[in-house]
Order: sequence, then structure tokens, then C-alpha cells
Amino acid sequence: QVQLVDSGGGLVQAGGSLRLSCAASGRTLSSNAMGWFRQAPGKEREFVATTIWSYGYTYYADYVDSVKGRFTVSRDNAKNTVYLQMNDLKPEDTAVYYCAARSRTGGSTRSANEYDYWGRGTQVTVSS
Repeated sequence: QVQLVDSGGGLVQAGGSLRLSCAASGRTLSSNAMGWFRQAPGKEREFVATTIWSYGYTYYADYVDSVKGRFTVSRDNAKNTVYLQMNDLKPEDTAVYYCAARSRTGGSTRSANEYDYWGRGTQVTVSS
């Protein structure tokens, strides 16, 4: 079994920055994809960003349009950790952010249904 522990959320003013971290533990995680989703009150969980393992030695990143140019997702496979650097935060970024990972291939890496493992979530609140 794999456990994901996400952290780094907090309260920040609009225009500020936060860095989220997600550490995986348990059995060796050969993640095809490892990234972040978020869920605001009254809304469905939505894709934010993910890292997709490629050719066995590198990964590429994918982002939802609303965070492109502001958020950067990165991954350290040696530490089984994924990060989300969030800059120029906006009030609409307020949500609980969840780390997610999957070992399968195929399907859409933007779909929450394609992920097998989830963190408990970390709250990000951006004040105007």
C-alpha cells in the first residue's frame, strides 16, 4: 500500500506564494503520474497539475489553463516527492489541494478517476 502525505498549505494574500509538498511512503511507488487536484466548497474536485513519467528517466508536466504561468509542478523520484510551487495566488485558487498518484498507464492523467492513491489534503486560502 502507498501513503501520500501532503503539506504546505496556509493563508496568504492575493499575489503571494506557497509551496505544497507530497511525500509518498510504503511500497516502492513507480508512479506513472503524480500530481495535484483541488476542491473548493460546493465544487467538484478539479485537476490542477501533474507530472507524467516518460521514457523511464524523465517526466513532463501538464497544467490546467487557469494556473499556467503561475504554478510549477516538479517531482523528485529519489525522494518519492512531488511539489507544487504556487505564485501570484488569486482568491479563486482557494481550495483544499490533494496530492494524487497512480501506477497504471493509459486513460487521462487529468481525470481524478484515473488515480489510485490520494493524500488527505491541505487547505490553501487566498485573501483578497
